[in-house]
Amino acid sequence: MMQPTLRVVRSNVLVVLFSSANMRGLSMSRPSLRASCLHPSQRKRCRTSRSGHGRREIKFRKPCRQSVSCAAASQLKALVFDCDGVIVESEGLHREAYNAAFAHFNACIPGKQGNIEWSEEFYDELQNKVGGGKAKMRWYFGENGWPTSTEFQVPPQSEDEQAALIDALQDWKSLKYQDIIGTDAEARPGVMRLMDEARDAGIKVAVCSAATKSSVVHVVKSLLGDERFEALDCFLAGDDVPEKKPDPSIYTLAAKRLSVQPAECLVVEDSAIGLQAAVDAGMRCVITYTNSSKTQGFEGAEMIVRDLNADPHCVRIKDLVQAQDFLDDREVATP
Repeated sequence: MMQPTLRVVRSNVLVVLFSSANMRGLSMSRPSLRASCLHPSQRKRCRTSRSGHGRREIKFRKPCRQSVSCAAASQLKALVFDCDGVIVESEGLHREAYNAAFAHFNACIPGKQGNIEWSEEFYDELQNKVGGGKAKMRWYFGENGWPTSTEFQVPPQSEDEQAALIDALQDWKSLKYQDIIGTDAEARPGVMRLMDEARDAGIKVAVCSAATKSSVVHVVKSLLGDERFEALDCFLAGDDVPEKKPDPSIYTLAAKRLSVQPAECLVVEDSAIGLQAAVDAGMRCVITYTNSSKTQGFEGAEMIVRDLNADPHCVRIKDLVQAQDFLDDREVATP
């Protein structure tokens, strides 16, 4: 099934050509960092070289440690986790739930055969460009046309009708996703350990996700346990703020709820969208990338690792409290 090409809505996007066969790989928008936070060497972190097979490889340059963070590391008072991609590697699970919802509601784009079905390649691009489930569907329908469905025999025309369709799809998708999480998911390595280390060190712990609250509650309780969920000092979901990431509002609100300054917070994220939200909120950020986000630039992150237990770079709370040299464990990444 042919998938649409995502259009970039920001002006500062880096596009990298990976092969001579006109295959294109899109990186995320670069975070809009303050000049005081961004060392000049960080502005050119990515270069390409041609391999012997005609394929281009991305090589990441380690930026200078100077001004990687605007906050002194010793000021760490709160550790904030994203959910999808950080607590659970969920890309494929969300895509499975969306496609199941489209099939359940017989959602079809007029003029195209079959129910809507998002491919793995398309969803990898979509989730790294648009934050929030409802926003993803609204973008997709805006680009491809609103579908017919069991809810609306003709494509919805008014804002109210369109909102009703998205609400119905999202509600059913969320329930399906929760079913999948209960049987096919586990927490990413090191998440529970780092949460417990932070709490033992007297550092506040929070979870902030762009997903719907019911889904995030189910994920955190299912994978981390009721005790860790109840012990959170702050829990925010996409329902709690008017704008989704990369807008910083969810992290700005978290700092207020935690009664700390943004510079005293460190966020664990998995994508450039989340990184931009954290940096624009004035917070430090560590990246635990996933398969779909590993080729992004991540300018402004203090540490970039595959996961929190990645050998030999196991991330411990003492590493986050004390100033460390910049780390990016990706030597060479290929598409």
